[in-house]
Amino acid sequence: MSQTLTPHSHVDSGGAGGHPRGSARERQISDFTTLTQRVQQAGLMRRAYGYYWSKLIGLTVAGLALAGVFVLIGSSWWQMVTAVVLALLMTQIAFLGHDAAHRQIFVSGKWNEWVSLIVINLFAGMGLGWWQRKHNKHHGAPNKLGADPDIESGVLAFTPQGAAARTNRLTRWLATKQGYFFFPLLLLEGVNLHVQGIKRVVGRGEVKRRWVELSFIAIRLVTYFALVFLVLTPGKAAAFIGIQLAVFGLYMGLSFAPNHIGMPIVPPTLKFDFLRRQVLMSRNVTGGRWVDTFMGGLNFQSEHHLFPSMARPNLRKVAPMVREYCDQLGVKYTETSIGQSYRAVATYINRVGRGGLDVWTCPLAAQYRV
Repeated sequence: MSQTLTPHSHVDSGGAGGHPRGSARERQISDFTTLTQRVQQAGLMRRAYGYYWSKLIGLTVAGLALAGVFVLIGSSWWQMVTAVVLALLMTQIAFLGHDAAHRQIFVSGKWNEWVSLIVINLFAGMGLGWWQRKHNKHHGAPNKLGADPDIESGVLAFTPQGAAARTNRLTRWLATKQGYFFFPLLLLEGVNLHVQGIKRVVGRGEVKRRWVELSFIAIRLVTYFALVFLVLTPGKAAAFIGIQLAVFGLYMGLSFAPNHIGMPIVPPTLKFDFLRRQVLMSRNVTGGRWVDTFMGGLNFQSEHHLFPSMARPNLRKVAPMVREYCDQLGVKYTETSIGQSYRAVATYINRVGRGGLDVWTCPLAAQYRV
């Protein structure tokens, strides 16, 4: 027997997970409370200081060593390889900033805040305030229309509503082909991340520690451009910067895109509990430790959304527990290989652009029956 999720409906999980039957809201709160208790009893909410200190020190040393190698090589086209290595290093550093912003590293909120400022603004040259504000909204309502900024239409339409709103003949035609140029567009994401961060910190809106952010970004960018143009000729310097930003944007996009794109889009009127809101809209990416490293732990997206302050090394440990618990409750837990996840992203974006999804059908109701 199946039950279709419709706006304002909730999955009745009473009995499936062994919970006492009561009101729907009580059972739903009990679902996540029970899981949280199990996770805490297993010690998986403990900090991983050794892991994070080794990452912070190791990546800092690697960055300084790469700068030394850059100077030693001098003005050579071999520096384009250095640009790729720098882009990979900057992405790994950005992952650390993400963890600190989620308070995964330290118990102290101030320590996490300052590490995220140093890592994201000073080391990576991006803006913490802009990213954190946007990312917190996403975590609060993943894939929910009108609430999740990550599915707002821009160059691409991520929802049927966004595609239907394109009435211009050229933009409508481009939308039908958007799946083909999604991944190439990621080559520009590095520039976009830097620009958006700077726009936020110099804008009129309220920004906590505005001058700290602005100072760190200015130091990073001035030092970066000065070193590149002092060592390389103008042509090589431009190529170096272009390659570094392109690979950085592509790597960031490949790490974040599989997490939610192609998962159900939630109508504004649909209300349901925290556990289902986070799990049903998230996609995990399977693989070994190399996938954990490549994606900075974001491959355990369901676990990260359920426990955003959990230290990254513990996500792999808690995943079997979450998967088993979701099976008990009848909550769909999605995980695919990394290749399948990219294929799912491209397929979904193509379907949206071509009008292959019914604008008036709740995707959650259409795709998930318990």
